[in-house]
Amino acid sequence: MSRFALRHRRLGDPGTGDQTTAETGRGGTGLSARTLGVEEEFLLVDPTTWQAVPVAEEVLARTRSYAGTCQAELRASQVEAATGVCTTAAELREHLLAGRRELATAAQAEGVVLVSCGTPALEGPDPAGGPGARFALIDGLYRGVVTGYQACGCHVHCAVPDREHAVAVVNHLRPWLPTLLALSANSPYAHGRDTGYASWRMVEQSRFPAAGIPPWFAGLKAYQSEVERLLDCGALVDDQMTFWLARPSPTLPTVEVRAADAAITPDEAVLQALLVRALVDTALAELDQGREATRVNDRVAAVALWSAARYGLAGKAVDPWTEHTGPATELVTALVEHVCPALERTGDLRTVHTIIDRLLRDGTGAQRQRRAAAKGLWRAMRSVAAETVRDV
Repeated sequence: MSRFALRHRRLGDPGTGDQTTAETGRGGTGLSARTLGVEEEFLLVDPTTWQAVPVAEEVLARTRSYAGTCQAELRASQVEAATGVCTTAAELREHLLAGRRELATAAQAEGVVLVSCGTPALEGPDPAGGPGARFALIDGLYRGVVTGYQACGCHVHCAVPDREHAVAVVNHLRPWLPTLLALSANSPYAHGRDTGYASWRMVEQSRFPAAGIPPWFAGLKAYQSEVERLLDCGALVDDQMTFWLARPSPTLPTVEVRAADAAITPDEAVLQALLVRALVDTALAELDQGREATRVNDRVAAVALWSAARYGLAGKAVDPWTEHTGPATELVTALVEHVCPALERTGDLRTVHTIIDRLLRDGTGAQRQRRAAAKGLWRAMRSVAAETVRDV
């Protein structure tokens, strides 16, 4: 048992078994849990060259109706599966599996494979943009920034009472976004080379205007004014196009968190969702007690995000509160301690412990890719492809 598991057993966790509770279907009672959903972005890859290929339209035409939805993404080499509205970890995992199953089956029929990876490892032709007028507007505004942009993420949506609360919750989430990224790092390769980063996706995403950690906002009016300012400055296509890693929904009482790289396995997507929901629950509890979010230094928060992209869990991390560095695993432990009461209330503490313990033992997606690539870079893509559909 790892030091992580031992430490949390001392905090009152009953310990971990051989399977996650998401796997056994017992994770999360859902009795008072707020609803959530996940969007997973995937690459479509040729199983011979292991390059991303622009066949999203053909793949999506083969998908059938299920509990979630399959849809187009920014480039023609990408597809997305969005779960329905879920409450328990087990329900969410089933939705994630169903989406992967549907897309993987359709991809196989087109002679390609579904790959859950933050960036394609191997160089290939630049794919066209996604279908429709909005994707055309995005291509026209950002030009070279999106030409070869095939970055894939795992986005979590979590319900909140209203949009005013959503802004205040995002303020509380800001310092934790780098740790969520470090846990998910799954894009060490791009253009046929090792970038030296655990999450090259985050580096590519940083090229867009107003990307990264969102500013601290005094309220919904201040948030809306900032979005309108960016629109007036010509930096955004519309008010749904903000690039911050956490944001209120433009229309719904939800918070969307987009810190994570695409999750190789459904369990790693479940982990992101449960941690985000616990962070939201914890933030709302603190707000009920009149505790506003700490205004950590914007520049230090940006450096913390860079450090998470650079090292993942395999090196140092920047603590946004103390403004000093330490092992990334210590911030993971601090995160779980911070949200432990919320996880206990929803019955998800054991699930989170088990998945994190597995990550610390086996490594993040970036670490697993690098081990596979020791025998050839294409093997990294092949290993991710196998993990993407392993449980499907």
